[in-house]
Amino acid sequence: MNMGYTANGQPLADHEHPLVAATARDLVNGKDSILDKLECLFLFVRDRIRFGFPTRWSGWDRVTASRVIESGFGYCNTKASLMVALCRACGISARVHYGSINADIMRGIFPSFAFPFLPNSGPHSWTEVEVEGSWKPIDSYINDEALFEASRARLEESRRSMGYSLAPIDGQCSCEFNFGEKGFVHMGAVVEDHGVWDDASQFFATEQYRTFNPFQQFLYPVMASLSNRNIRRLRAQHR
Repeated sequence: MNMGYTANGQPLADHEHPLVAATARDLVNGKDSILDKLECLFLFVRDRIRFGFPTRWSGWDRVTASRVIESGFGYCNTKASLMVALCRACGISARVHYGSINADIMRGIFPSFAFPFLPNSGPHSWTEVEVEGSWKPIDSYINDEALFEASRARLEESRRSMGYSLAPIDGQCSCEFNFGEKGFVHMGAVVEDHGVWDDASQFFATEQYRTFNPFQQFLYPVMASLSNRNIRRLRAQHR
């Protein structure tokens, strides 16, 4: 696969960026096995990069891994670019897998008034890492632990099949370091598979990628602010 790039010639998974390289080096310091290294990277992406949305429209998914570290927050697509970049900075082969996800997974996160103006599904990604010659999928880093625990409790109370940024498969859902065997957090809402990519920007250059229209972009700052408020309220319930 050819490397994908942003408009300024930079890959979104910018593993050679000094901040990404230094962060990865510090995280895996003293770790020898690939699994130990991956777990350290995973925990950083899960908890140090809290689940949340930028409140200004700036290209939505087109955020470099280095910028995600700087901001300290992200969601599925930007966290995937970060996870891929950190893995590569440690010499671990990684790639991004894209699909489309049912928008109902965000009920309880997005304000209810926004749904009539949103498409039924949107772009979604997770990470695949190569371990002992086999590609392993992982997405349980998407929601930070506090949000995951609060969301799981609310989802059980609601009796919905998905919502609050969770979509269990056969009732299984986990924010632990695992390759899907214990349950993904978002995969139960995936409705289309768009394959694997070396960099997210490659997928964004295809006709399969659907971003917000001008009206949705106009609505976005309010939606993001209210979504972040809902996320903070959910986390507070976990304490």
